[in-house]
Amino acid sequence: MAIRAVVFDIGGVLEITPKTGWEERWERQLNLSPGELDQRLMSVWLDGSSGRISEEQVESGIADILGLDQAQVEEFMRDLWDEYLGTHNTELASYFAGLRPRYKTGILSNSFAGARRKEQERYGFGDICDLIVYSHEEGIKKPDSRIYRLVCERLGVQPEETVFLDDVPQAIEAAREVGMRGIVFQNNAQAIAEIESHLARAAAS
Repeated sequence: MAIRAVVFDIGGVLEITPKTGWEERWERQLNLSPGELDQRLMSVWLDGSSGRISEEQVESGIADILGLDQAQVEEFMRDLWDEYLGTHNTELASYFAGLRPRYKTGILSNSFAGARRKEQERYGFGDICDLIVYSHEEGIKKPDSRIYRLVCERLGVQPEETVFLDDVPQAIEAAREVGMRGIVFQNNAQAIAEIESHLARAAAS
């Protein structure tokens, strides 16, 4: 079957996102035990990643739970987003952008309240593809089969006509189960070579 669409993940793929140690720094600053920050904020993390609360409610929840003033909340959020956004994988993003108009292109990302605005401001992802599906906006996240079908439906293609790139093996296994051609991202050269191999084989068949 022909390939008509290519879909990429963001974190760990289009963004390189190593740990920055920001949570540990805040635990030391607030005299919290290791791991206590996540424990206290677990409800905020869950609600922010499922679309139950807005970006503004995330910030107010953090302020209330940790007892932070406005300046501290702003600093806290800067640290959070610096790790979340990482650095731009410019080589892979350029390759991805170049797939249009030969193929429909989309982004499918497990995400957090504010991600669309932040990632557009910093990296302009909305300008390089046809569609972005954020899990927090849909209330569904990978590896739920529904979100893979949703991105294909919005692109107007069948799962079997779609190549999907993600750095999480579980996400790729789930994509393959619905019929997509899944590739586990390891590095740019490997990912591009595997995508091109899929595209060439499909074109020749």
